[in-house]
Amino acid sequence: MNFLLIVLGGAVGAILRYELGKRIMARTKQPGIPKAMLIVNLIGAAGLGIFLGMYGVMNSPNEGGDNPWYLLINIGFFGAFTTFSTFSVEAFQLLHKGEMKRFWIYSSLTFIGSITLFSLAYMFILSNYM
Repeated sequence: MNFLLIVLGGAVGAILRYELGKRIMARTKQPGIPKAMLIVNLIGAAGLGIFLGMYGVMNSPNEGGDNPWYLLINIGFFGAFTTFSTFSVEAFQLLHKGEMKRFWIYSSLTFIGSITLFSLAYMFILSNYM
């Protein structure tokens, strides 16, 4: 059963990432930083902060592992929706092309933005629902 929850969440997350990324790329054709993956990862970080904030309110902090909602949403959906591997490839491509300024902007926005949005979303949920 756990396997199926992860697969279901992962399928939905991957499809949503693909569709959202495709739409973002269609609207931003000018060269620059890889905006689609940046936006997807920022949305995912905020969404994961909301989910884990709500999950922490509803469950003990040590619970996780086999909880169906945790498997479906945290492991499955957000595991497939956000992706560090694609970020790594895109960052490497910028480095390989010698586009240092774009590399640093993209990397900084991804790291700092993701951690900041996760933290803000998580803290918002905890401060409003605890």
